[in-house]
Amino acid sequence: MKIAVYTIALNEEQFVQRWYDSCKEADYLFIADTGSTDRTVELAKELGINVSVISVKPWRFDDARNAALALLPDDIDMCISLDMDEYLGEGWRQEMEKAPKEATRIRYNYTWNFNEDGTPGLVFGGDKIHARHYYRWKHPVHEIITADRIKEVQYWSQLNLYHKADNTKSRSQYLPLLKLSVEEDPNDDRNAYYYARELYFHGKYKEAGKAFRHHLSLKTATWAPERASSMRYIAKTESDKDEKLKWLTSAVKECPNRREALVELAEFYYDHLEWKNCLTAAKKAIAIEERPMEYLCEDFAWGYLPYDLAAMGSYYTGDYENALVYGNKAIALGGEEHKKRLFENLKFYQEKYDLEKSKENV
Repeated sequence: MKIAVYTIALNEEQFVQRWYDSCKEADYLFIADTGSTDRTVELAKELGINVSVISVKPWRFDDARNAALALLPDDIDMCISLDMDEYLGEGWRQEMEKAPKEATRIRYNYTWNFNEDGTPGLVFGGDKIHARHYYRWKHPVHEIITADRIKEVQYWSQLNLYHKADNTKSRSQYLPLLKLSVEEDPNDDRNAYYYARELYFHGKYKEAGKAFRHHLSLKTATWAPERASSMRYIAKTESDKDEKLKWLTSAVKECPNRREALVELAEFYYDHLEWKNCLTAAKKAIAIEERPMEYLCEDFAWGYLPYDLAAMGSYYTGDYENALVYGNKAIALGGEEHKKRLFENLKFYQEKYDLEKSKENV
């Protein structure tokens, strides 16, 4: 199997060495530089990476990636699209070599981010390893690689690919490109969801609420976790208590086997001092023990928060023993920024528990 690793780049000098070290076992390395003003091109060439400078006007990510793909040698069998802020795990080549010859796309474990302690955070299935020919990138942003005029054959590997983002980069170009995506393909539910979410990220809450409702109205919008996410975002855009509750409960019903909506429902009840309901929602979230490998599986639902909410719900409903159990679990999962408050809460739970026990012994 002849393998190429390729990417587009703009001012990525801080990532060049790591990118190269992770993928240097490939037969061909290629960077399509889109106008770097730092040392990206210089450093890449020093390492022996093939580099071409390309110009894409008007800018869109799919055109840039298709231009990069077109510049790869024709005799390449499989391509790995590896962004500069991504890197391959050890043994990746051996894993790819296990794929059957008829495979046109190789799936893998994609770690999107990492926890504070360095352990993997959000992990889901990646899909950017594909055959050299008959594949094209689609959509101006949040682009996807699609099979073109062939019957796709997928192979699930044990390959690991990791992402450590440069959070200083601006997202300013995303909103206009997502608007263009929706205009080009108005029935694409994925684009509709991303566009609505980007509006929300930009603080355009009224427009975002309308866009999320549009997403839900599409016949193609059938994936329950994404539908539930739209409902949760609509709840965030609503100021009316009853409307918030309506959308949160709808999200729970839409996707009852996911934690996110339940945790946000527990937060809603916490905000309104409805402790019994807060406890019920938090316990239902905690009861979901298997974390799905999907991109909409959000870290907050799998950290300290559901246990913190369950602890407070237990405390205010008089179950001090379980308040301690949940409180200790919250401390075990909480980051340093939460530890002081969580320990103070635990002190209250312990004092109340000890007081009740002393009454029993009188």
